[in-house]
Amino acid sequence: MKHYKFKIQNLSKITIVLIFSTFITISCTTKKESNEPILIEDNEISGIVTLTHSQFLSSEMKLGSLSKQVFHNSVKANGIIDVPPENKASVSAYFEGYVKEINLLPGQEIIKGQVLFTLENPNYIQIQEDFLVAKARLGYLKSDYERQKELVKDNVTSQKNYLKAESEYRATLAIYESLKKKLNLMNISPDNITENFIRSTINVVAPISGNITSVQAEKGMYLNPSDIAVTITNTDHLHLELSIFETDFNQVEIGQEIQFSLQNQTNQFYNAKVYLISKSIDAKKRTANVHGHLYENAETNVFAPGMYVEAEIYTKTDSLYALPNEAIVTLENKHYVLLKTNQDAKGVYFEKQEIQIGKSSKGYTEIKKSESIQENSELLIKGAFNLIAK
Repeated sequence: MKHYKFKIQNLSKITIVLIFSTFITISCTTKKESNEPILIEDNEISGIVTLTHSQFLSSEMKLGSLSKQVFHNSVKANGIIDVPPENKASVSAYFEGYVKEINLLPGQEIIKGQVLFTLENPNYIQIQEDFLVAKARLGYLKSDYERQKELVKDNVTSQKNYLKAESEYRATLAIYESLKKKLNLMNISPDNITENFIRSTINVVAPISGNITSVQAEKGMYLNPSDIAVTITNTDHLHLELSIFETDFNQVEIGQEIQFSLQNQTNQFYNAKVYLISKSIDAKKRTANVHGHLYENAETNVFAPGMYVEAEIYTKTDSLYALPNEAIVTLENKHYVLLKTNQDAKGVYFEKQEIQIGKSSKGYTEIKKSESIQENSELLIKGAFNLIAK
């Protein structure tokens, strides 16, 4: 009997444990299911979604309403970032010679008048020598010319002597001025040349300030006047050079806003304005050029001449009622939103509404006029997809 009693007691304990475990399991299942949204669809209230307050809060859902957003009609364009012609320089030497010194690297910043490289040639010595000879003769010839001029007035000398003196003076003056110009082009000051100071080298200086973009010359190289040794670009005035199709030509006007992005940064946008429009159409491409100026506060440090850009030129602006893209759910080519219809102690009630959409821009989509959705209607603008798509 004791043994039987012991079994009954143990059986009772086991039964209690099983009952308690079943209760916990049912409770956990009920609690888990309470976090799920309840979708009720029947003949009377089809498309109604009911959420408890805890479900709404725990899912981080958000309510909102229609708001006015700016939408643009635009023309697509593409092109490059560039600089004006006066901000580019291809540097060569006026006088041929061997490159004696050059210490430049692409990207290096230089200022106007800075020495870029040095050339050497014996012919430079000859030019300076000829200049000194012409300068020395010029003083004597000028004095003789003025003397002959006075003498011919007094009929003391012949007209022939006067004309000869004048001819020699003017010819030498022309040579002197010509050599002086050459020396200036060689960056040698004529005033500094003396019999004891004649140079065999000349310095080639930067015609503009900017950055070195290419270096073709090297030490020991023989450089002709037609050879490009260095190129310089000044990026102080970057602008857009865009192309638009012939069919869009009449829509684009000076002053219209441009929004553009770089090829490798399609999610980062920058702004400019239409400054000039070409009046001719490319015969092959059927496109026209549009010149755009960047805004003064533009982050030009991220741009470089030659960068490819994709742009939109805003031709018309509309202010329309819209919702965030996240609030709109598209199923089988139809568009839906969840309209809040009621709220009580049990929860929040939404009704699925089909809508007609229009333009989309910058995360918002236009909502066409609807009788069921008004300006002050409350809509689920965050979390709608999981509820409608189920």
